[in-house]
Amino acid sequence: MRRVFMVLIAFSLFLSGCQREPVNTIESLSKRQELAFTKWDIPGYFIPKRIHVIGLGDSLTQGVGDELKKDGYFGRVTSKMNEWRGVKDVDADNLAKRGRRSDQLIEQLAKQDIQSDVKRADLIYLTIGGNDIMKVVKSHLFNLKVEPFYVELGKFENRLDELFSIIRALNSDAIIIVAGLYNPITLVTDESNEFVDIIDDWNEAIEVRTSMDGKACFVPVIDLFDTNENMVYHTDFFHPNAKGYDAMAERYLAELKECGLLELSDGELDM
Repeated sequence: MRRVFMVLIAFSLFLSGCQREPVNTIESLSKRQELAFTKWDIPGYFIPKRIHVIGLGDSLTQGVGDELKKDGYFGRVTSKMNEWRGVKDVDADNLAKRGRRSDQLIEQLAKQDIQSDVKRADLIYLTIGGNDIMKVVKSHLFNLKVEPFYVELGKFENRLDELFSIIRALNSDAIIIVAGLYNPITLVTDESNEFVDIIDDWNEAIEVRTSMDGKACFVPVIDLFDTNENMVYHTDFFHPNAKGYDAMAERYLAELKECGLLELSDGELDM
């Protein structure tokens, strides 16, 4: 009897020594997995996650002119994102609106529901500036000179600084992808004119501010719409059509790769 009792005690001690520390929550398990991945240098995109993407700005991000109703470049790019490494699925919310200027975007970003979207965003696609230029055109239609465009450019640069500051105050981690402007006047004439220089200078301002951010990518699109030889314009001869948005989407993806998506996402995403 004494021998049986001693065996039971020994077996009990053996079992208690083999027990693992209980995992109390899913959070503690995920932390252990993260530590394991860090130890073995496994990339962050190894475990795909749900990505929240928003579109901000004007009609180009809204997709005006897209006769196929695919939400312009925004819909095409976010659809393609489902193929990226690190992406389980994409939650896309297009908040852009036709005619929106930079000052109106600043007003939109003051709204609580918009701020909530920005805070949750992993990527932010933005087009802005075209309607700021058109405001100058409409205001000086019968006496169009160069000077008002550069007066407005100075104001636009200040608003662009404010836009980045607002977004970064809400979300310091999101990748911001900003497209440049194009010049639809080239459809009317291919001669060099002052308006070409104006668009170039506005694009330079957008590109410089984007590069200053450190976690953003500038997407030039001006060359895609130099002419209409490939029939990339909508019937309004101002917005892209479906073919034009196809070209924009391809450019976005190419530039994101060139900007270094893996580095911009801190190793979480890759094509």
